[in-house]
Amino acid sequence: MSTTTLPAPPGPTSLRQAWLPLTALALAFFVEMVDNTVLTIALPTIARDLDAGPLALQWVTGAYALTFGGLLLTAGTIADRFGRRRVLLAGIAAFGVVSAFAMTVESAGQLIVLRAALGVAAAAMAPVTMSLVYRLFDTEALRMRAISVMVVVGMTGFALGPILAGTALAHLSWHWLLLVNVPIAVVAWCGVRVGIAPDRTEDLHGAPLDVPAAVLTMAALGLGAYVLTSGVERGWLAPVTVATGLGALAAAVLFVVRERRAVFPMLDLALLRAPALRGAVLAQLGGSVAMMVSMFALTLHFQDAYGWSPVRAGFAMLPVVATMLLATPLAELAAGRLGHRVGCLLAVAVMSVAMLGLAVAIPHGYVPVVAAMVVLTAGLRVIMTVCAIALVDAMPANRTSVGTALNDTAQEVGTSVGAALVGTALAAALGSTPAGAWTAATVSSFVHGEQVAFLLTAVLVGVVAGYGSSRLTDSRSTEEH
Repeated sequence: MSTTTLPAPPGPTSLRQAWLPLTALALAFFVEMVDNTVLTIALPTIARDLDAGPLALQWVTGAYALTFGGLLLTAGTIADRFGRRRVLLAGIAAFGVVSAFAMTVESAGQLIVLRAALGVAAAAMAPVTMSLVYRLFDTEALRMRAISVMVVVGMTGFALGPILAGTALAHLSWHWLLLVNVPIAVVAWCGVRVGIAPDRTEDLHGAPLDVPAAVLTMAALGLGAYVLTSGVERGWLAPVTVATGLGALAAAVLFVVRERRAVFPMLDLALLRAPALRGAVLAQLGGSVAMMVSMFALTLHFQDAYGWSPVRAGFAMLPVVATMLLATPLAELAAGRLGHRVGCLLAVAVMSVAMLGLAVAIPHGYVPVVAAMVVLTAGLRVIMTVCAIALVDAMPANRTSVGTALNDTAQEVGTSVGAALVGTALAAALGSTPAGAWTAATVSSFVHGEQVAFLLTAVLVGVVAGYGSSRLTDSRSTEEH
């Protein structure tokens, strides 16, 4: 008895036709990105409320990044094997349920566990949302516009996190910053359930899950993230930092050995031989370093150096949000008219100049600082959109979730590296200055630390993201087929 494989039904011919699933996916992406930054401004409040020290606060933010970054590739593999829609629905549901427990948190340890659980749920959501957007549309032009929408929504959520948090803290307990995830998760879950058809068996791969590779991935990325945290907190030559670094390196080497020998590898390393795929990963990594360094440093600068309230510091980032929204034509122009390689190379040059501009502007007040941030955000906007398209294009059709997971992993690694870079620079500049004891000399030292971080980042972006962009192709994503 033979089985006939039916062709996939034609996809929407416009974004408007797919408004329901696209809105649901955007909401899922939004809430995951907001959760990356929403607690940043609330950390002083959490410290007082839960009697949490600096190390506990570092783990409040680090626990999320640890589980999220460590599980991305594994979650992408599971989605490509068992169904992208199914995994996304499970991730959204878990995200909402875990967030509902925020009101029960009474200690720093409980909050760290909750944040780690949210990272697990977010890892199930992140690679699948972009993969489903790619699957939803048939033409490159529509895929480009849809992914552009997703990037705008996601990065707007990333930038809006401090604004929403600062505003909410003026009237509500910090617990509500996590509880607000619940209604958003409910709406997103319903939208995905109704608006996106179940995966067809022929669109998935039948390879078994590579469990050893999954464990090694989590170990390498998790220990690697901890190395960056420990390096800032205890010193880069501290025994625990060195031991953890060696463990991360050993896990990474064993992962490569495993994947080269596995019959059904989780990540086919042969794919990384494609220059465009490697280039997209490096460009995303470099761009994420720049965004994390600038946002982390400036969030502290506005509150500690300027003495602004969390609300005012949050609203000071509004130009970044506006640029994310208004720079959409730039991303489409770069991909459609200039091509991936030239568009990203120009964006890297813009970002490097903007980081140098921040180093010069930081002693001179808000206006020159925000001008440099607007330029930086415009360049990042181009890189994030074009490289997401280039990376998924380089993956086989039944491995798109792994492709988007690789994209997200590059961004998460870049974020961790950026946090370590700026944290080390500021710690070296401030020394043992106690909180609340800042003087004019302390502010001067803090500004000097920021300048060092910005200059180092300008070089890193130029080298890493510049090299990555040079490996992209000249394809134009919005060409009609």
